[in-house]
Amino acid sequence: MRHLINAYACGHIQVPETVAELGPGDSLGVGLAALLSGASRYYAFDFIKYADNLENIQVFDELVQLFNENADIPDEQEFPEVIPKLDSYKFPSHVLDSRQLRRSLAPDRIRRIRAAIAAASDSDNMITYVAPWLDSGLVKSHSVDMIFSQAVLEHIDPLREAYGAMHSWLKPSGLMSHSIDFKSHGLTTDWNGHWTQSEIAWKLLRGKRPYMINRQPYATHLKLLQDAGFDLLCDQHYKLPSRITGSMVARRFSKFSEADLSISETFIVAVPSARRVS
Repeated sequence: MRHLINAYACGHIQVPETVAELGPGDSLGVGLAALLSGASRYYAFDFIKYADNLENIQVFDELVQLFNENADIPDEQEFPEVIPKLDSYKFPSHVLDSRQLRRSLAPDRIRRIRAAIAAASDSDNMITYVAPWLDSGLVKSHSVDMIFSQAVLEHIDPLREAYGAMHSWLKPSGLMSHSIDFKSHGLTTDWNGHWTQSEIAWKLLRGKRPYMINRQPYATHLKLLQDAGFDLLCDQHYKLPSRITGSMVARRFSKFSEADLSISETFIVAVPSARRVS
């Protein structure tokens, strides 16, 4: 819901028809909320299969009740670490008016979505759940209206390929919306201490984990999305004080700017560049 509201604030006033989420984890709740908002197709791509159909049916039933009640969005008191922050946590009736909700919450449509959750591995379904992923061919080129993720891109090692895949999926009129967390995720004492670790130390710390944070800063994400053919539409930075200085970082990060060391999170909205639509 936050991604939809911020897309609206950035100028995209229509509810997307086809949405794709990277890294939904054990809950497809954000994508299900997109369907309840009026989207007609939802792709969920993850590293490892976490989602449980029975649990997601329960999540869906709870969401239906909240939508029918026009319930407020959980605020910073309930989820203090979730970005982007919103100006208002009231139900976004300026985005989802009563006419839109009558269509998206129609009883027959609710039944179809609920049935689709149980068959989420079917590629011809309203919901398509794929794990593992990182194949641009999973989705028809230029067929998706909106791609979003919540604290996921910091875990993807082949970032260039990921941004390239997203560019191939999006329609020329589409957009992507991502919350990216650059903190160490508790792996070091300092929130940005992971940038002081040598390659050898980091490899030992990672061990045999199938994935971990990729340690790429904001500047790298910005360059890669631009290289992939995106223009940055909106950008919200969140900063934390840094005890780490440029002289303390590992050799790999020797060209870090002061901004790289202070930006702890960012929320970006980007669109395919008119100069690079292929």
